[in-house]
Amino acid sequence: MKHSFIDEYSDLDSFIHRLDPRTKLIANLAFILTVVLTPASNWRVFAFYFCIIVALLILSKLPPLYVLKRSLVIFPFVLLIAVFIPFFKEGEIAGSYNIWLWHVSVTYNGLFILANVVVKAWLCILALILLPSTTRLADLLKGLRQLGMPLVMILILSFMYRYIFVLADEVMRMQQARDSRNFGGKRLHQLKAIGSMVGTLFIRSYERGERIYAAMLSRGFDGQIRTLQNLSLRPADAYFSAIFCLMLIFPFIISW
Repeated sequence: MKHSFIDEYSDLDSFIHRLDPRTKLIANLAFILTVVLTPASNWRVFAFYFCIIVALLILSKLPPLYVLKRSLVIFPFVLLIAVFIPFFKEGEIAGSYNIWLWHVSVTYNGLFILANVVVKAWLCILALILLPSTTRLADLLKGLRQLGMPLVMILILSFMYRYIFVLADEVMRMQQARDSRNFGGKRLHQLKAIGSMVGTLFIRSYERGERIYAAMLSRGFDGQIRTLQNLSLRPADAYFSAIFCLMLIFPFIISW
């Protein structure tokens, strides 16, 4: 099975890749908070932030098609949550529709908020794609740990990312075995087969987890994750942080 790793392009060599993971984490968080807190009517500010994130993507040398595909995978979840806003927001009615037994109306205020949510979400998604794509997951987790994230959360994220592909392979093998036995029949029969697969997968995952934990204990695991490379802040991190912060507050300085 071909896996799509979130840090697939983390081995590229670029200025963004060479930054310390803590610098990128804090810059990412600052960008997202600034975008979220920007008033909805400041469309020029959103355009400016879009230019910033595009410049960073160009500097990182990430393939544009890869970034676009990643953002389109996440975007439907945002639309699923926000698509009902125009129907519930009060204001001047833009259109009325009869959907089966219901009469629903779309307001201009609701459409405006929907557009704002979509723009903000897309900017945040692009920033979130940039972070893991330019940082190896081990370094990212180490940076999170040094920024104060609890160790148990780091371990959960680390093992989830390590073994989610193993579980995906397990599911593929079970599906292949199911199809080789001429899977078909009524829907009730299919639900029973799928339910059995889910139960089997849970038991196998639980047993695999116990075996891995026992193997780690036998090798001296004491709850700490150690890597060969130590994180270090360089002058480039300070320059990038200062320039990036200035760029974020620049629209408010000139009162856009």
